[in-house]
Amino acid sequence: GRVHAPWSMAIEARLREQHGLEVQAMWSDDGIAVRLPEGVESDGGTIEGAVLLDPDEIEDLLMGELGGSALFSARFRENAARALLLPRRRPGQRTPLWMQRQKSADLLAVASQYGSFPIILETYREVLRDVFDMPALRELLADIRARRIRVVSVETRSASPFASSLMFDYLGSFMYEGDAPLAERRAQALALDRDLLAELLGTEELRELIDPEAVADLELELQALAPARQARTVDGVSDLLRRLGDLRTDEVAARVSGPDAEEALSALEQSRRAIRVRVAGEERWIAIEDVARFRDAVGASPPAGVAEAHLEAADRPLDLLLARWARTHAPFTADAPAARWGIARATVEDRLRAMAASAQLLEGAFRPGGAAHEFTDPDVLRQLRRRSLARLRREVEPVEPEVLGRHLPAWHGVGSSSGGLGRLIEVVAQLEGVPIPASVLERDVLSARVAGYTPRLLDELGAAGEVVWIGRGSLGRDDGRVALYRRDRVDLLGSAGSTEERPSEPVHEAIRAHLQRRGATFYPQLRAAVPDARNGNELLDAIWELVWSGEVTNDTFAALRALSLPRSRSKTAPRPGRLTALGPPRAAGRWSLVADLVGEERSPTERGHALATSLLERHGVVTREGVASEGLAGGYASVYPVLRAMEESGRARRGYFVAGLGAAQFALPGAVDRLRAVREDDPAVLILAATDPAQPYGAALPWPRGADDERLPLQRAAGAYVVLVDGLATLYIERGGKSLLTLPAARDADRAARAVAELPTLVAPGGPLRELRIERVDRGPVSESPLAEPLGEAGFRPSYRGWILRRG
Repeated sequence: GRVHAPWSMAIEARLREQHGLEVQAMWSDDGIAVRLPEGVESDGGTIEGAVLLDPDEIEDLLMGELGGSALFSARFRENAARALLLPRRRPGQRTPLWMQRQKSADLLAVASQYGSFPIILETYREVLRDVFDMPALRELLADIRARRIRVVSVETRSASPFASSLMFDYLGSFMYEGDAPLAERRAQALALDRDLLAELLGTEELRELIDPEAVADLELELQALAPARQARTVDGVSDLLRRLGDLRTDEVAARVSGPDAEEALSALEQSRRAIRVRVAGEERWIAIEDVARFRDAVGASPPAGVAEAHLEAADRPLDLLLARWARTHAPFTADAPAARWGIARATVEDRLRAMAASAQLLEGAFRPGGAAHEFTDPDVLRQLRRRSLARLRREVEPVEPEVLGRHLPAWHGVGSSSGGLGRLIEVVAQLEGVPIPASVLERDVLSARVAGYTPRLLDELGAAGEVVWIGRGSLGRDDGRVALYRRDRVDLLGSAGSTEERPSEPVHEAIRAHLQRRGATFYPQLRAAVPDARNGNELLDAIWELVWSGEVTNDTFAALRALSLPRSRSKTAPRPGRLTALGPPRAAGRWSLVADLVGEERSPTERGHALATSLLERHGVVTREGVASEGLAGGYASVYPVLRAMEESGRARRGYFVAGLGAAQFALPGAVDRLRAVREDDPAVLILAATDPAQPYGAALPWPRGADDERLPLQRAAGAYVVLVDGLATLYIERGGKSLLTLPAARDADRAARAVAELPTLVAPGGPLRELRIERVDRGPVSESPLAEPLGEAGFRPSYRGWILRRG
C-alpha cells in the first residue's frame, strides 16, 4: 500500500496530462484499480503509458496531486492539532470532528498561500516519508524500465479475486465523494515551496528552511558561549572540558562567568581532573577521561603521571571525537575538525561518511548560503528545525496595532521623493473615493505624497479631464469633504448623492432644472437663468449646498481653493466690472450635474468589485474599522462578499494580520509582506493631518486613552495634526495649533522630544502653516509643561499669546 498509494496518484496525473481524462484510482495492499470514463477504450497504450512512469519524474507528478488528496487534508488536520493551531472552544472538552474539519479547512485556506508555512511542509514530509515508500516505488519503476520486472497485459471478463476486493473498496470510497469536507476540496490550491520541502526530504531543502539566526544562536549555546550556558564553578569548568573537548586557556575564559579561568584550570590540574596537551601545535586543556582518545586519534602525547586506567586504548577514538564535535557544533564540513586537530581532511571525511552511513550523523545541505555538504548530529538538526519553524510561525503572527501606524504611511508613499503628474495620478488612484476635507486636500494630503507639489499639477489633470471631484458632505460654512476620482473610474465608484439629503428649496430646483437642460454652465449664465435667488450670495450658497449633497460638481479646483478665502461682508451690489461679470472666486469654473458625470448606472457587481479593489489599493490591509471610517453605504457588509470572492480566487489574502482589529481582514499579498517587514521598530517621525487616510488613529485604530483609561478629546478634524513616532500617536495638535495634547506614548521623554523636534516642519518653507502658536499643553500653560524645554530647543519663543514658531 505504501508503494501503490503514490503510484495511483501519479497514474491519475499522467492520464489527465496526456489524454485529458478525469479518472479515479483506488489502491490497497493488493493493487490499484483505475476507473476510465465511459467511451474511452482501455487499450494497452493508454494504460501502459500511464503505469510505466519514469522514476525520475514520479516525485514531480506526485507533488502536483498530493495537495488535492483527502490523505493530505487528514494529515494536515492532525499536524495542525498537534501544533496547537486548532484551539478548542471549551478547554477540557473534545471538539467534534466536523468542527475540527472546518477549523482545519480555514487554516489550510490561509496557510496554502505561504509556500513555507511549517505545518504544510511537515505534512508533505510526513506523507512522502512516513506514509509513502518513495524509494521503493522509484526502485520498482527503475526495475521495470531495466526489464528486471516484466509487465504483462491481461484482459478478463470478470475481476480477479484481488481486483474484486479493490472494486468493493472503490464503491465505498467514491459513493460519498461529493460529501468530502472542505479541506479536501480546497487543498488543490496549495502553493508549495519545493525548495524547502526538498530539504525536509533529505536532499537540498534545509538551506532555505534553516534560519541563519537560529544557527548562530544554537552555536553559541552548544559552545557554552551564551551567558546562560557558561560555567560558574570549578566543577562547571570540568564539565565544560568533558562536554566540549580540547580548549585553550582563552577559550575556557570566554566560557566562564564565575571563577577565574586560569585558577579553575590550575585547580583541576592539581586534582588530576584536567591535563595540558599539545594539539595542532597549541597547548590545550582536556579532561583526564579524553587522554587516550586524543593520543590515539590526533597523536597528542599525554604528560607523565596519568593513571593507567585513563591510558587504555579506546575503540574508534576519532569517531568518538567527531561525534562529540557534531553534538557541540552546528552543521559543519570536514575542514573544521581537521584544521582544529591538525589531521588530514580526507581521513576526517572518510570517518564522517562512515558515521553518516551508520545513521550516527546526518549528511546533507544544511547551512543557509552554504555550498558543500555538511554533517550534523540528528539532535542538533532537530533543534535547528524547531527554532527555525518557530521563527516562521512568528512571522505569520498578527502584528501589533502600532505596526499599522508605521505601515500605512509607507504604503501611501508619505514623504515620497517622486513628483510630477505621473506621481500625482498614482496618488489620486490610491485616494479614489475617500472623503477628504477640501481645506487639507492639497495643503496636507497631496503635498505629503508628491514631492514639489503645486496646485498647477492638479489643475493640469483637471483641465485634461483626467481627474474629477465630487462633494461628500459639508463641514461648516467654508469647508466640506470631497472625493477625487479618475475620469474612467468615476462611473464605478462615484454616485450622485442620496435622495434623502437633497436640498429642496425653489432655488435648488431651478439650478437642477437649468443644469439638466443646458449642461455645464458658468456662474454668470447660471445666475441669469435662476431669477429666484434674491442676490448672488444666496445663489452661490445654494450651489454649494448642492455640491456638498453630491449633486453638483465643477470642472476646476479653483472654486474649492477659494472656500478658504475671506468673504465680503457687504450686502450691497458690487460695482460693475470684469470680476463681477465672471463671478466671485467661489463660483469659478463650470458647474454641472454629477449624474451627467457618473453616466449610466453600473451593475452592483461591477461597483462592488471596483470598490473592493479600491479599498485594497488604499489600505493594503482592509479591516472593518478602516472601512467604517470612510462612511460607505452599507458599511463593511456591503463589500465583504466581494473581498471574500477575491480571496477565494487568489487575488487577495484573508487572515488575522493586525492584532485587535477582528479576524475578517483582507490584504494584498504585497501589503502583507510589507506589513511584516516593518514589524521591528522604525525610527521615523511623521506629522500627518488628522484626516489623512494614512493616519490610522480614529479610523482603523482607536485613539489612545489617557491616564486611568480616560477618553481624550481627539477627533479626525480638519486642521488638526497627529505626530507619529515609531507608529505611535504621540502628540495631537488641535485645529489652529493653539492646544497641544500629549498622548500616552509621550510619557517616554525621548519619544516626546523627537516628536517636538519635528514640529518646525509644519512652518518650514513649503510647509502647510506660516506660523504655529501653542497656547496650552494638556490644557495647562506651556511654560509649566515638561515639553517647554523641547519646544524651546525646536525654535519656539514665548510671547504674550503663547509660544510661537514662525516661518523664517
